[in-house]
Amino acid sequence: MQAHRAAHAFGLALLLALSTVAAPASAQDAVQDPKQPSVDNPHMHIWGSSDLNQCWTHFDGNDSSGSASEGYGEETFGQGQQVEVDFSCSMQENLKQDLYLDANGTITFEFVVAIYSADDCDDGSQECIPLTFTLMKGSTEIAKQEFPSVNKNGGDEALQWNLNANETMARWNKSIEEPEIHVQFSWAAETGLLCLVLDCTGEFRFYYSNNENNDTVEVNFPVVNHTIPGEGGDDGGIGDAVSDALPGFGLVMGIGALALAAVGASRFAREE
Repeated sequence: MQAHRAAHAFGLALLLALSTVAAPASAQDAVQDPKQPSVDNPHMHIWGSSDLNQCWTHFDGNDSSGSASEGYGEETFGQGQQVEVDFSCSMQENLKQDLYLDANGTITFEFVVAIYSADDCDDGSQECIPLTFTLMKGSTEIAKQEFPSVNKNGGDEALQWNLNANETMARWNKSIEEPEIHVQFSWAAETGLLCLVLDCTGEFRFYYSNNENNDTVEVNFPVVNHTIPGEGGDDGGIGDAVSDALPGFGLVMGIGALALAAVGASRFAREE
């Protein structure tokens, strides 16, 4: 009877161990949705409406559904009116798995804009905000970059922002810490004698990933796979090291201990 019980306990432990080891080893690999980030799919694309009232992002460069067919969003401002925009581009869907980035990597932002306004702005008489991009992690501001020298002559201009990642950016929790891009600009309108003969209507144009010029508009994240943490107790011992290297190893160790306890209990009952 004792041997029979031991065999049952060992068999149960082995079955659970095998099923645990066979589980996915990476949180990032568990997601196959092309709109979600992964090591092989790290480029976040930007889409939106023609009037800039809506702007959204996802990681599928082939899905521009709902985005302006012109490939950009634009606001115009009457002659003499302040050229001012303030909008955000949020993920279309929540992250389905936590997003892990290389804390020593670089997040690369590539945008294209076209702005027509005055070149100078008297901040004593009106608010002056240079073109500013802010990276949000859910509701938390992570980093901000200003482009005070951006062209304001109405021509297209490609901009790049290389942001060094750090420990704060290493993990983005699903459903509450999706990346979001906030765009701001407020500048004086073009005025003067030139506007008596030319149209000085202010303009702010923001290009999307499906622009007709095939300019790159995206954010490239240094996505990495992340091993699911083990159950080793976080004391830094060998159990933790092996557990982190082999997902579920801590659970296997626990199951093995239970099996040994069952065998021990059977032996003790027999000796009694």
